[in-house]
Amino acid sequence: MSISFIASCLQTQPRPDFDSAIEEGLKLAEQSLNDDPSIICFPEYCGGLKSKNGRFIPPHTEEDNHPFLIKFKSFAQKNNVWISIGSIAISYNSKKYFNRSILLNNEGEITHRYDKIHLFDIDLGDDENKFLESETVNPGNQSSIAKTPFGIFGFSVCYDLRFAQLYRSMAKQGSEVLMVPSAFTKKTGEAHWHVLNRARAIENGAFVISACATGSIDGGGECYGHSLVIDPWGNVLADGGVGSRVVSAKINLADVKDTREKIPSLKHDRDFKLKIIDATKEI
Repeated sequence: MSISFIASCLQTQPRPDFDSAIEEGLKLAEQSLNDDPSIICFPEYCGGLKSKNGRFIPPHTEEDNHPFLIKFKSFAQKNNVWISIGSIAISYNSKKYFNRSILLNNEGEITHRYDKIHLFDIDLGDDENKFLESETVNPGNQSSIAKTPFGIFGFSVCYDLRFAQLYRSMAKQGSEVLMVPSAFTKKTGEAHWHVLNRARAIENGAFVISACATGSIDGGGECYGHSLVIDPWGNVLADGGVGSRVVSAKINLADVKDTREKIPSLKHDRDFKLKIIDATKEI
């Protein structure tokens, strides 16, 4: 019997503090219940995000005391719904924090954690598009997947999207749904967001769910929006466009099995050696 379920992406705006992040999150979460989702998916830094001089400085605290996490533990339990908290900032030391994704079950219990591995250190040539996430974030060093009642989920965060080997490894371990919560910048999003998400779905024969923040960041920067749900063939099932809203789509895991049977590329990977030739010299 095939498993199908509704996933709702909450396309929130970057908020400078816990209270305003919770307020918007609750509003959209309540609205999403009209679609009867099995899982609600938040974007990266959904618990708050600011920047200063190209450094991300979201509000952060210890996990046990994080107000956004506490609020949505209660929401999950009250409404019998799973929640993917795309990421929140969890204190590491006096200078840095973890950019942590957390999965809550329908009883409000933490069933999975993932700390973002690849950090967003980029310079596109102007002050509005120069970021050094490594200045404030302590990176993770372990990928992970989680078995849920809806299938096997593989977890990542935002900039991880550019590292195809991460998703390949999760797919080969059975991941059927790849999660990419993001606060993708507008400039890179316009150029790369859709093609990268579609590529991760196509090359792994998996669904991709990418909740993405939308709008300006207090202190500089802008998020692209366009939260996506993509099927294993690369079809875009839902696109959130711009602005604060809910984006929902039906996931049928039979599509994963069907696609992987038609194009079993996950079974075709081969080890190989790389030979480097200096073509400026005569052989």
